[in-house]
Amino acid sequence: MSWREFWNGEHSIYVNARHRRLHYDRVARDIAALIPSSKDCLLDYGCGEALAADTLLRGCAKLYLCDVAPNTQAKLAATFSGNPRVVVLSEESFKALPAATLDMIVCMSVLQYVSIEGCEELLTLWHDRLKPGGRLVIGDVIPPDLGTVADVKALLSFALEGGFLIAALRGLVKTFFSSYRELREKIGLSTYAEADMRMLLAAHGFEGDRAGHNIGHNQARMTFVATRT
Repeated sequence: MSWREFWNGEHSIYVNARHRRLHYDRVARDIAALIPSSKDCLLDYGCGEALAADTLLRGCAKLYLCDVAPNTQAKLAATFSGNPRVVVLSEESFKALPAATLDMIVCMSVLQYVSIEGCEELLTLWHDRLKPGGRLVIGDVIPPDLGTVADVKALLSFALEGGFLIAALRGLVKTFFSSYRELREKIGLSTYAEADMRMLLAAHGFEGDRAGHNIGHNQARMTFVATRT
């Protein structure tokens, strides 16, 4: 099984419905705070179920949602079929977008599941689809020295704050015996040092740096905000 196949199937990353809802709400609020203008066209690349898309729509003119998992694409298409301000994209239809279509691209918690070559390909695609001066936000980047224990601590802190601590503890036990843990051990996750991420951005036509706050609940991970040059 690959990471793409994992995300296209059933999984238990979220310990319950409250965890899922709070996660999407937190991420959407953090992204919305980074949108430069309510007139912007925004792409959420790797958007998942986009449960808090309404938060993003309050801050932009048009919202593109792209996820590489076909099952997720189908759910998104059904959910937003009646909304003219939302465009659901497959990986292929994203690549077919005209150059300089977008004002901002956000990619949250995706790079850890692709290779360095895949990361560079995405940076090239994003650069081409952004308008000159457009903004790229990459969130939840994992630094090389961050272990599983830090992720567990971040989840439990979020669960305590959000009122689902017991469910989180049960979920951690379930995850230990899940295909996610097996994949993490066999395939691993891609990690990036802060300096290396800055170099990658610069090499692909972006000027940017690490933000002071990571998108989402895990502040041991990193967010980078860059401008297309």
